[in-house]
Amino acid sequence: MAITIIFRWVPVPCSSLMIQKRVAAFWQQDKDFRFRHRWVVLKKISPYASLAIIASEDQKFPDHLGFDFEAIEKAWEHNQRKKKVHGASTISQQLAKNLFLWPQRSFIRKGLEVYFTMLLEGLWPKHRILEVYLNVAEFGPGIFGVEAASRAYFHKPAARLTSGEAALLAATLPSPLRFNPAKPSGYLRQRAGQIQQQMRQLGGPALLRSL
Repeated sequence: MAITIIFRWVPVPCSSLMIQKRVAAFWQQDKDFRFRHRWVVLKKISPYASLAIIASEDQKFPDHLGFDFEAIEKAWEHNQRKKKVHGASTISQQLAKNLFLWPQRSFIRKGLEVYFTMLLEGLWPKHRILEVYLNVAEFGPGIFGVEAASRAYFHKPAARLTSGEAALLAATLPSPLRFNPAKPSGYLRQRAGQIQQQMRQLGGPALLRSL
């Protein structure tokens, strides 16, 4: 709990996922691996980036307490009928996993994810959860955080991301190793277009005032 309280105010230097990826690259002697990460405060991130992530990953983020039970129920019903598994993790749950845990699914990890999600929601305001998520999310091989992603793909700081660029970054989730926002496939462009439409339906950047 202590580290969670500290990170309420202190910039997060790294996440569990970052450490795992760097150790794996070292262990596999991956000479092409390049770690890129740069912390920035939320006010130096384009509001379009925040809005795109909410529109793409968790549209009920401003209102829920860490878990979207309606989405969980729908995902469970879908997974009973289909082979392709759908998840229902909120931004808070994804942050808990990336920051403190490991990606492999298990009952133990899921239980810890619930615990850390409740800690984050109980100890951090929504804007802090979003700020840390944007700074630690994986956006490509060795690319962590929206600042590093913006510079890697669009050669500009995250503060200058346009609505379309933010949507392209959000569209890569949850498969950041599969897509390249700088060279988007037809599917990625289509998905980014859908995210932009959802951004408008949520009310645009004005939504962020409620966080």
